[in-house]
Amino acid sequence: MTLNRIDHFVITTKNLCQCLHFYVDILGMEHKIQREENDQHTLHFGNQKINIHTYVGEFQPTAKHAERGCADFCLITNDDINQVKKEMERNGVEVIAGIIKTEGAQGEMKSIYVYDPDGNLVEIASYL
Repeated sequence: MTLNRIDHFVITTKNLCQCLHFYVDILGMEHKIQREENDQHTLHFGNQKINIHTYVGEFQPTAKHAERGCADFCLITNDDINQVKKEMERNGVEVIAGIIKTEGAQGEMKSIYVYDPDGNLVEIASYL
């Protein structure tokens, strides 16, 4: 078997409005509703997708131990990381760590770390 990329992942939120504000208004993702009959909320950016569940077990199958705030992932930007940090702070998002040199899947990068409204750790990074 040869795998070549991640298609999507899932986050669970307790407050859809706060979640959408963070990912759409602050991070600039696009919100879509797929499967209109059961309101599957999704976030899109680049060629990536994040599914949003509004409660554990909303859609099946699901992870055995899905919980709010248990995700930890990295988002890549082409923007200057210093400007990204300033933008987060300007929007009232606490930068909990950064700017830090880290190693990504494609080499060295500079990163900042923030929490989304549900406590998921979101790394925002720019490759060097």
